[in-house]
Amino acid sequence: MKSTLRFTFLATLSAAALVSCTDHNIENPDGASYPVKATFKTAPILSTTQNGTKIYGSGYGSSMAQVPGEWDSFYLMTDRGPNVDGTNESKIFPVPDFNPNIAKFKLVGDELVYQSTIEFKNAAGTKLTGRPNLPGEGNAGETALDFMGAPIANDAEGIDCEGLTVDPTDGTFWVSDEYGPHIVHFDKTGKTIERINPFGTGTGGRKLPKVLARRRPNRGMEGLTITPDGKFLVGMMQSPIYNPSKAKVASSRLLRLLVFNVATGETKQFAYITESTKTLSSEIVAITGTTFLVLERDQDYAGGNPASLIKRVYKIDISAATDISDPDNKESGLLFGGKTVDELTDAEIISNNIKPVTKEMVADILAIPGGYPHDKAEGLAIINNKMIAVVNDDDFGIVSPATPDNSIIQKILPSTLLVDRNVIYFIPLSKGLK
Repeated sequence: MKSTLRFTFLATLSAAALVSCTDHNIENPDGASYPVKATFKTAPILSTTQNGTKIYGSGYGSSMAQVPGEWDSFYLMTDRGPNVDGTNESKIFPVPDFNPNIAKFKLVGDELVYQSTIEFKNAAGTKLTGRPNLPGEGNAGETALDFMGAPIANDAEGIDCEGLTVDPTDGTFWVSDEYGPHIVHFDKTGKTIERINPFGTGTGGRKLPKVLARRRPNRGMEGLTITPDGKFLVGMMQSPIYNPSKAKVASSRLLRLLVFNVATGETKQFAYITESTKTLSSEIVAITGTTFLVLERDQDYAGGNPASLIKRVYKIDISAATDISDPDNKESGLLFGGKTVDELTDAEIISNNIKPVTKEMVADILAIPGGYPHDKAEGLAIINNKMIAVVNDDDFGIVSPATPDNSIIQKILPSTLLVDRNVIYFIPLSKGLK
C-alpha cells in the first residue's frame, strides 16, 4: 500500500461562536426562526493519510430527527464509519474500530454546534463497530480490509446504521441497519434493547420477513420511521432486492416498504415504485399512520458529470396499497405467476392487481435557493406542516478514486471545489403536509 495512517484523534469537538440570525432566515409558523441552511463547520480531523487526505470526524448525515421538545436541536447519526470502495468489490475501513453513534447538535445562527454523543452499544454495554456481520447472518458478500489491505475480522453485531427515529412513547431510539437488514432498538444511552432481523439471531429473537435477507449489498433498509402513535415502525429498502437474482431485477424500480407492529411483531409489505432505475430511497418519515415522506435521489452531484437529475421528497399514502407479504414467509416472498414481485414488469404489476403506494412530489431539493451541491441527500425531518429539513451524508470527507485502487482521496464537491461537510437545509413547502 502506498499510504499509511497517521492518527490525530482530537479529544473534543470545539464549539462554534454565536452567530446572529439574519434576514435570510425562514420564519417558522410556530414562532421559531430557522436559517436557510446550517453547517457543521468545526468537524475535527479524525485521522490523516500519508498523502495528506483528511478523514473528518463528521459523517453525521445518514439520518436525522428533531430532539423532542427542542425546536433548535437535532439528532444526527453516522453510518458504519469511514469507508471507501476497494478493488474486487472490497471495502476499505481506515478506522476499523469506529463506534457508530448519534450526536446532538444545536442551531446557533447558521451553524450546527456539537452538544453530546450517544454511542451505540450491544446488550452487554460493549461499544459496537461498523464492521460487516458474519456470512449468512447479515453479510451479503462484502470483504472488509484495513488501509494496508489486510482482512478485518467480521463483527456479528456490527452495525451499518442508516435510518433513525425517536419513539414518541418513551424517547428511545429505533435504528435500521443495512447489513441484515436489522432493526435495532436502543435505550436513551445507546444500549441495545432488541435487535430484529430475518435470521432470528438478534436480541429478543423476533424476526423480519425472510425475503429481506436478499437485500443488495450496501443497499439494505436505508430509512426507518415510527407512526405518531408509536405503534408501527415503517422501513424502506434502499434499492430493489436481489430476488431471485441480480440479473432478474436489473430493470426493477420496485422497493419494498415494511410495516412492523411494535407490540406483536406482525408485518406487512407494500411496493414503492421509483422514478428511474438510477434512483433509490434514502429516508422515510411519518406524517400520519398511513402517510409518509420519502426521500428519493440519484447518486450524482448537481454540478457533476453526469449531473444530478432527481433529488426529491415525495408524500406517499399506503392506505389503498396492496399488501405483498407472504403468509408462508418463504425466502422468495410471495410469488405471482411463478415470479417474485421484485422481478415483475410494470405491466405485470398491473395485471396482477398490485397497487403500489401512491406518491406526489412535495419538494425538489435541487431547486432550493443557492442550489444543492451534494451527491447524497440522506436525512429528512418534518419541522412543521409547511417546512421540512434535509441533511447530506458527507462520507467523513473521503471517497475512493473513480477507479478504486485501495487508496483514499478527499471528497470534493464539483460545483464548489470544497471538501464536503454536513449541512442541514430548511425547505419551506408550497402547501401543508396535512
